[in-house]
Amino acid sequence: MMPNQNTPFHPIIYVRGYAMTPAEIDETTADPFCGFNLGSTVYRAVPDKTRQPRKYIFESPVVRLASDFNYSDVYEDGYDILDPEWSADPDNKLASRSIIIYRYYDGASHLIGLGKTPSIEEFSAELGELILRVRKLVCANPDNGVTPDAFRCYLVAHSMGGLVCRGLLQNTKNDKNNARQYVDKFFTYATPHDGIEMAGVNVPSWLSLADMDNFNRKEMARYLDLEKEYSKTKSVAWIPEDLFPPDRIFCMVGSNRMDYEVAKGLSRTFAGHGSDGLVRIENATLSGIKADGTQGTPCAKAFAYRSHSGFFGIVNSVEAYQNLTRFLFGDVRVDLWIDVEEIHLPSEVQKAADAGSKINALYQFEVLASPRGKLWYLTRRTAEEDSVACLTHDEWTTAPKKNGSQYVSTVFLANRSRVNKNRRSLAYSMSLGVRVPDYEIDRILWVNEHYEGGYLFRNSIVLEMVPPLDRGDKWKVNFAWQDQGTSATDTEIDAKSIKGGKVEVRIPFDSATTPGIKGKIRFVVSAWNPDAVMDE
Repeated sequence: MMPNQNTPFHPIIYVRGYAMTPAEIDETTADPFCGFNLGSTVYRAVPDKTRQPRKYIFESPVVRLASDFNYSDVYEDGYDILDPEWSADPDNKLASRSIIIYRYYDGASHLIGLGKTPSIEEFSAELGELILRVRKLVCANPDNGVTPDAFRCYLVAHSMGGLVCRGLLQNTKNDKNNARQYVDKFFTYATPHDGIEMAGVNVPSWLSLADMDNFNRKEMARYLDLEKEYSKTKSVAWIPEDLFPPDRIFCMVGSNRMDYEVAKGLSRTFAGHGSDGLVRIENATLSGIKADGTQGTPCAKAFAYRSHSGFFGIVNSVEAYQNLTRFLFGDVRVDLWIDVEEIHLPSEVQKAADAGSKINALYQFEVLASPRGKLWYLTRRTAEEDSVACLTHDEWTTAPKKNGSQYVSTVFLANRSRVNKNRRSLAYSMSLGVRVPDYEIDRILWVNEHYEGGYLFRNSIVLEMVPPLDRGDKWKVNFAWQDQGTSATDTEIDAKSIKGGKVEVRIPFDSATTPGIKGKIRFVVSAWNPDAVMDE
């Protein structure tokens, strides 16, 4: 197969989210870009609605993809690529750097459709047909230099749009012509990969009104072809690894429910804490599942203090855009893990444990990562925003090796985004905090030495990486703990080679206190888009 000379700049197919009412469907149909063109001029820096947001202009994903990467829309003289009038004009050609909007609600609209909403399986099957249509047009344009076998595209989806994509990628009944083989990467904004819950209850399967049963796990298991997996795990947040590689999927998760204004705030009330106002944080990520039914590779994920939609929505946010473009076009991938090795209880609590008392405690891991020279986080997980990674004391004592290894986020870095273009290294800061838990002894809160908001461990580390120039060269990795100030990355650490062409860096952390915690921050580093043809 001849390589695709446009790599990594493949066509982007955007799949919008759920529209419930006929009015919302008509509004969607009336929007050429189905929300992908919405920007923002405000930035909620802290989780406090009484403070004024900071002015920060993000022009929209469509505009930024055009200005940053020379992408363009596909509309010509009022027609879409699916319209026969588009193809009738010999001057219309589709470039590889195109943004295609999958307008799957058009047929359900009373404006230009028949007013009847197809099933989600039909949406998924039609997405496959759209991919093949894009492939035909891209390959027909000689300027692209792309053969049918080398054609690739990206799926980018918001909310239910991610489920439409999964219906294609993992249910072969919806993909008669094997269109999924041409999907290179799949990015989701706030997709309810494990369904939607209101007041702690999964949307019931009998609630077929406005197709809300699309978010019921039992119904999802059917159209995602996961009935066997669901019966065993009661979860549908799985992608079969033999159908689509989980390391080519990114889940962008929102953690700001308070700015979600749908239904005059009722949605965020019933979705509750730990949500973006509609989708619970724990339901917005995805993992691979192996052919033998065991859990496989977790999909990349990052967290932003953004709501499901609105002025402070996740699609029209600079944080999500930066993760999207680094995932699609970036150069280095870093998976972040926290490996817990020791946990020390307060001496009085330890004595109670030794005497046979039941100890309850929840260790909350806060992680924030920001690239050098930028004013936003690539991932942001804090206790106040309910987005922390959690480990219970019971999980730790029963299976420390299994549960003590916490995957927290993935960061993608890009050479084109370097502040100093003459410096080869890519760097970012990661803050790690482990909150002091509310210790319970036999279900009674232990408050003798408790200080609310305290930390077992809290520090920031700057990691600076220089990728190898030539085959056989090694990665160079330097770091520095920041403690109470700012320090240069003057400590070099050995990067251990592991399978898959990746390297692993382990940096110890230790509170050296009682109560306290000890372990390692594990960075799994790999080249991303190694076949990329960069022109920046």
